[in-house]
Formats: sequence, C-alpha cells, structure tokens
Amino acid sequence: MIKIGDKVDDRFRILSRVATGGMADIYEANDLIMKRVVCLKIMKEALLRDPRNVERFANETAVAASFAHPNIVRVYGRGFVEGRPYMATEFVKGQTLRDKLNFAVTLSLSDACEVMLQLTSAIGYIHNHGLVHRDIKPDNLFYLSDGTVKVSDFGISIPIGTLPAGDAIQGTIYYCAPEVLLGKPAEISNDIYSMGVVFFELLTGTVPFDGATPDEVAMKQLKTRFPEASKSIPSLPHSVDKLIATACRKHPSERFITADEFREAILETMKDRDNFKERKGFFSKLFGFK
Repeated sequence: MIKIGDKVDDRFRILSRVATGGMADIYEANDLIMKRVVCLKIMKEALLRDPRNVERFANETAVAASFAHPNIVRVYGRGFVEGRPYMATEFVKGQTLRDKLNFAVTLSLSDACEVMLQLTSAIGYIHNHGLVHRDIKPDNLFYLSDGTVKVSDFGISIPIGTLPAGDAIQGTIYYCAPEVLLGKPAEISNDIYSMGVVFFELLTGTVPFDGATPDEVAMKQLKTRFPEASKSIPSLPHSVDKLIATACRKHPSERFITADEFREAILETMKDRDNFKERKGFFSKLFGFK
C-alpha cells in the first residue's frame, strides 16, 4: 500500500494522490534529487495479471522517456515500487483538452488554430523519431492555463510501418483513420487523420461520426463522406474547411503528407486576417447586437 510520505527509489517522496486513471494511480511527489515537483504514474496492482497491460505501460514509458519537446510531457525516471511499474513525469498544472471542451464546448477559431499548431509540432517531432502515436484525442492532450498544449499517453505508439499486434483495433474509434480499422500497418497518415478529427471537434464541439455502437461509427469512418465543419458553423472560412477535409481524406495518399505540412497549411490560413474577423449574423447587423 502506497501512502503519503513514502519514498520511491530513495528519490521521490509522495506528497498527495492526485487521481486514478484507467491504468494507473497518479501521485504528486517531490523529486529529492532535482528539487522539483513531479507526477508519479504507478500502474494499478489489479492490472499486473495481464501481461499486455504491463507491456503497454512499459512501452509508454520507454517511448516518452526519449522525447524532449515543449509540447510533449517529459519523463524524468522510471522503475518499480511494490512490484508495480511507475514513471515520473513533469507535473502538468492544467486540465486536459477534453476537460476544456466539456466546459466550453468549442474553442474560437483562433484558439483552435493555436492548439493545432502545437499539436502538429509535437506529432511531427514524434514522426521524425520514427513513431506513430495512434491515440490522438482531446483526452490525451493537456491544456494549460496559458494555452500550452502537451501530448501524453504513448501506450500504443509503434514504429512507422509496423503491423499492429492482435486482431483488436487499438485507439479510439471516433478518431481512427479508415485504414486503421482495416488493420493496415501504422503510418504517419493515421495520425494526420486523427488530428483532423480533433480540429473538427475543437470548432464544432462534436466528433464528425457518432453512432449507437462502435461498429456503426466504424462503418461511417469507412463509408460516409466526411462532414464539413461549416455546416455547424456557417461563419467558418472555406480555407479552414479545406484544411480539415484534406487531413481527413478517406485515402491516406490524399491527406497532408506530414504533420509539418499540415502545420504550414494552418499557418498560411492564419496569415489571412479576414479569416479571424468576428462575423455577425443577420440580426446582429440589423439591430447592432454584439
């Protein structure tokens, strides 16, 4: 039993229990060597019985530990405590992007573009290190009070070109590219699609495809034309609709080739300041409403 005040590996002193996730218990701890507050993510004891859980946790730790990017959560150390694997990461003071959307529903076009610039930068960095994230969604993106975005959760990341193990689809169905649902090897284009879905959700407050069952959502991802965000937000510039549509083409070869190309396209759109002017509706113009 891990208690407040315990020391882990003679380096980390437990300060408080922050939360419990699907795979791990999260603690705030003091790094006695580096004199900083960190987050300790300790795998739940009940999950140790399944080797796949241990493998996923170990994979996430190993992958994230090799990264150094301002928009990726840093890993400072890893090991075992009471037979449970743990990793020590930077202590991120903020909410997830999912928490933000649960409260605000949508982001302004300007804020959404700022989020996407940071996200594409981080994912581009990951791709340049030969990996595909495979689980990009608001739940795995921290959103700090100053607007900084940090990518987390690398549990199912695998090298580019690798065929996913097993028959089950890994990732979150609402953000999965069509080819992922068909069991194709992991490619950069998979993450491009997921980022496009996130962009759509930031602006509209909804995912592009929903359904009563995962199978129904999967069939829409495969067969149904990707919706235009401007159908929900008529004031949205055509150029932004085009950005999302390009990222979410059904065929991978028709999407942005790289995350950097996606990012450059967003920057180009942001240069047109007319895209970010407040657009008033008919009654606002007629009666002078704000």
